Amino acid sequence: MSILRSKSSFKRLLTVLLCVVMGITVAACSKKQRTMILATTTSTQDSGLLDYLLPLFEKDTGIKVNVLAKGTGEALEVAKRGDADGLLVHAKEQELQFVKDGYGTERLEVMYNDFIIVGPIDDPAKLKEKTPSDAIESFKLISSSKATFISRGDKSGTNTKELGIWKSAGITPTGNWYVSAGKGMGAVLQMADEKNAYTLTDRATYLNMKDKLNLEIVTEKGSQFLNQYAFIRLDDTKNKIKTKEANEFIDWMISSKGQQLIGEYGKEKYGMSLFIPNAKK
Repeated sequence: MSILRSKSSFKRLLTVLLCVVMGITVAACSKKQRTMILATTTSTQDSGLLDYLLPLFEKDTGIKVNVLAKGTGEALEVAKRGDADGLLVHAKEQELQFVKDGYGTERLEVMYNDFIIVGPIDDPAKLKEKTPSDAIESFKLISSSKATFISRGDKSGTNTKELGIWKSAGITPTGNWYVSAGKGMGAVLQMADEKNAYTLTDRATYLNMKDKLNLEIVTEKGSQFLNQYAFIRLDDTKNKIKTKEANEFIDWMISSKGQQLIGEYGKEKYGMSLFIPNAKK
């Protein structure tokens, strides 16, 4: 009889434990992790900035950010379709038009770095010697010497900047020397390396990949090289998006902590910040 009672008590205890475990499991499943999609440029991804920042943001907020790294033009189109919750890009005129067209409610500058021209170590067009800080004159030399130039060709912020420099130089680049890749920044740098060519890049992506490339900086620090990044708050009346999570991300990035973290990225490895925070307080 005592054995039967012992078995019965054991079964009751097992049932209680099973219910407790199931209750914990149900509670855990019901509390789903919050997520959002960020449409951004390939340079914020290829530079390593997002790999550095996003785990810290997730730790602070519990929000996991899934990244769609595209050229700025394509990132804007992704946001227009409602396939992203947040937008971080770097082509001011396109951004302002995006907001004017009603897809965004606010444009917030968050950080900047600069563009540079990189090329083969032997520098066949002699940019480093003749035009070390003048993008327009550098492009003229590349064109006149027919040195191979790799263009992003993807309507990105970098591609927009490049086309603007060609326009200022009074040149429409055509011919076998001018290659439109239709690829992101990292892929274009690799392509320029393989083809012994020049290209326009943001400094952060180049420095992050420098050890794998036989390319060096040949033109830099001129007035044409500013590379400003901005967030755009998206209009949630246009599409169903995760506005709350996106706003938390934007607010974290422009906060004192976010700005400090942005300013620290790259210092330890490169001895300089790869992005300079400049959100308005």
